Amino acid sequence: MILLSLVVLLVLLVLSVPVAATLIVLGLFLDEFFSPFPLINAMGDVLWSASDSFLLIAIPLFILLGEILVRTGIAKSTYRALESWLSWLPGGLLHANIATATLFSATSGSSVATAATIGTVAIPQGKAMNYDPKLFTGSIAAGGTLGIMIPPSINLIVYGFLTETSIPQLFAAGLIPGLLLAFLFVVGTALICLWRPSLGGPSTHHTWRERFSGLTSLVPVLVLFGIVVGSIYAGWATPTEAASLGVIGALLIALFMGKLSKSVVMEALEGTMRTTGMIVLIIIASYFLNFVLASTGITRELSSFLDSAGLGPYMTLMLIIALYIVLGFFIETLSLMVITIPIVAPIIIALGFDPVWFGILLIVLIEMALITPPVGLNLYVVQSVRQGGSFNDVMIGAMPYVAFMLVMVVLLIVFPSLALYLPGVLK
Repeated sequence: MILLSLVVLLVLLVLSVPVAATLIVLGLFLDEFFSPFPLINAMGDVLWSASDSFLLIAIPLFILLGEILVRTGIAKSTYRALESWLSWLPGGLLHANIATATLFSATSGSSVATAATIGTVAIPQGKAMNYDPKLFTGSIAAGGTLGIMIPPSINLIVYGFLTETSIPQLFAAGLIPGLLLAFLFVVGTALICLWRPSLGGPSTHHTWRERFSGLTSLVPVLVLFGIVVGSIYAGWATPTEAASLGVIGALLIALFMGKLSKSVVMEALEGTMRTTGMIVLIIIASYFLNFVLASTGITRELSSFLDSAGLGPYMTLMLIIALYIVLGFFIETLSLMVITIPIVAPIIIALGFDPVWFGILLIVLIEMALITPPVGLNLYVVQSVRQGGSFNDVMIGAMPYVAFMLVMVVLLIVFPSLALYLPGVLK
């Protein structure tokens, strides 16, 4: 059943069938040949129950929040402010790419939105200053992956929805690993540029007056982060309510800055509807597939197989990590999550691992899939923003950051408290 399912899945994806339709067809295939009773009769109820969730409303709201920041140019002023503080480091503007992506991730929740925004702002400056295109574009693609780790994160919401894990606990768990991964990116970039100075490009110098005056540009993003994440951690709002507060805050900030207009609002709403339609359809379709998988007993059979194999918890975990790394080369990240989580998560939890901790580990692996060819979505986003040059430059430039992510995986396994400390404090 597993082999046939993989064949059907890969054939449909290769044929460019939309992901949501692929998941529905796969569910119907398994229902027809492996389910003990016809589940298609319950399909309407399953799809409705999946869509009738208050938690899912957070997804379009977080997307809208990121769209408003992009359309109003707040991200561009944030980049310039951070560049004045960090461009003296070995690597120059590369650190501004990573730092801006880190800060923007605290309000965006989307890796694609983060990579596209930072790329739009940074790439023209990198070209003007003759930076090596490889590491420069690679830093943008890798920095964009932080959008699904640092809260608020759409992917963490999806994981929590599929595994019935607390979203506030996941948001708390993602903060320290997200910041630590950003720190690894900065340190690793500096070391690479010390070894090969030509990859870093020229440093720029700014006066202290310029640096301190630019700090005002960071205020909007920090305020929004405080509103969204602070209200969740304080217990004042659910993730959905916090997202709506963030949207109101973003609109008020844009209005105060004189950057709110009818065209900005319409463009933000259009982008939000387009992205939300794709994500929510995939989630609803995956819910039906999960229902079918549960009825076929595939999760129970896999758990029994692993128990009988006597591999032990950590060897099983290593196999699952290897599986995600391999699948990440070929399957789009959201699809990879919704296809595998219903099978993998019960096994991990049965082995005694914390579901919150595994959610953060999984997100690091998903981040890695975003910058590994041939399906690394962030690579294509940066290349499209770049509008010219070889795609190989982006792929090669992202490879060092894949290594840094592997270091993060090891750190999470050796020191699980990196992910579990804040959730424990906030309980």
